Amino acid sequence: MNTKKRINDWLLLFNRANILCVGDVMLDQYVYGEVDRVSPEAPIPVLNVGKKERAIGGAGNVVCNIASLGSVGYLLAEIGNDEAGEEIGRLLKTNQKAVPKLLINLGKPTTLKTRFIADGQQLLRSDEESINGYNEAFSDKIITEFDSIINNNALGAIVLSDYGKGVLTDKVITEIISTSKSISIPIIVDPKGSNFTKYTGADILTPNRKELGEATQMSVNNSEEIVEACNKLIEITGVTNVLVTRGSMGMSLISKDDKPFHLPALAREIYDVSGAGDTVVAVLATGLSVGMEIRDAATLANIAAGLVVSKVGTAVVNKSDLESSINAQRGSLSNIYDENNLMKRIAQWRSQNLKIGFTNGCFDVIHPGHISLLDQASSQCDRLVIGVNSDSSIKRLKGTDRPIQDEISRSQILASLANVDAVVIFEDDTPIELIQLICPDVLIKGADYKVEQVVGAEFVQSYEGKVFLATLLDGFSTTDIINRLLN
Repeated sequence: MNTKKRINDWLLLFNRANILCVGDVMLDQYVYGEVDRVSPEAPIPVLNVGKKERAIGGAGNVVCNIASLGSVGYLLAEIGNDEAGEEIGRLLKTNQKAVPKLLINLGKPTTLKTRFIADGQQLLRSDEESINGYNEAFSDKIITEFDSIINNNALGAIVLSDYGKGVLTDKVITEIISTSKSISIPIIVDPKGSNFTKYTGADILTPNRKELGEATQMSVNNSEEIVEACNKLIEITGVTNVLVTRGSMGMSLISKDDKPFHLPALAREIYDVSGAGDTVVAVLATGLSVGMEIRDAATLANIAAGLVVSKVGTAVVNKSDLESSINAQRGSLSNIYDENNLMKRIAQWRSQNLKIGFTNGCFDVIHPGHISLLDQASSQCDRLVIGVNSDSSIKRLKGTDRPIQDEISRSQILASLANVDAVVIFEDDTPIELIQLICPDVLIKGADYKVEQVVGAEFVQSYEGKVFLATLLDGFSTTDIINRLLN
């Protein structure tokens, strides 16, 4: 079963899920208008206001996304004794799947963020808030309400949505994680700040790239550095998984007991990233609460992120949005596998007596020579699997200035080709372990090799498999192309 089919099946179960989100809620206000002149008082644009809209942000947006997916979202947060707090309550009442418990804190106002927008672009944001006004007694109230909610509801997951506004004190975080772990409820944390040790014991952290760098004091400019930083985070916090949102580079899931899993960004146009992190954590939590594997839940969260950043304002995604997007996906979603799911797919093909072919390479800059090789390879089998060298593997083989394109982009391009049935990334310098795992019927390589030089040839021939050497198309070389571009 491929990724698309699995995820569609899980979506059917979302209306059974119950998720609690604890954290900072805020009111997002959007002021839309047009700019056609500069102020005579200062060199600033003048916004002619057209309309205003309000939406719930922060932990409230997480719950709105959960409810939009058909699940029940419980919200535990605080508001001030003011109009903005009342508006949050009114907005939540319009959603039957949202169950709020809003504690009024007389010591501070409700956070209100106002964004001024013209032609789909933000001009300015103003914040009205205070992070003061919390004390031990208020933390105790949060913990008491948390205990009441988990004792009276069958929860599938708990989200801590930390915006650093004060609800999630160290005491509250520790108590929630301890209690949740004792009853085996998964905890997903959308973190804030530079000290992530306060989330020790949680199951999943979902920082963005900047937050990851600040929390680890490490460089996070590429996939390899992100993996190293996440592994450090796993070591110091004891979490099992870190899902890093990387903007235009998509997401990376780094797990304690599995290989890195990189997901390409799917948004065609980015209009507004407001609340995108809320959507990611909401979809991830909902997926895990119904039993999805972490990689499938992350894949679904990545699809949701691509949808929500294409909208202006604090937006939510619903189940029909996801279904439509999943069904519209082609190779980039359906044909990229990890090893476990690839073997399940190959077992299905073999049950249909289909011949499996395998080839491998870096495929850094796709050129006609690659296309010719893949055409010949697909003619030798019923299903063609491509092993793609990871970024770290290529650096070891070809130097630190390679690859030109990261493993996410290279895999996505290959997976979109009509004659490619599966793509899998491997970390080693050679694909021998992958070949031994797959046991292909046909092993394909270019005719610049001799059979005895092909990695895995002896193994494939040991069970009467075939080694096919594809005719090379003259005049095409990735290295030559790169050198011509540089010169």
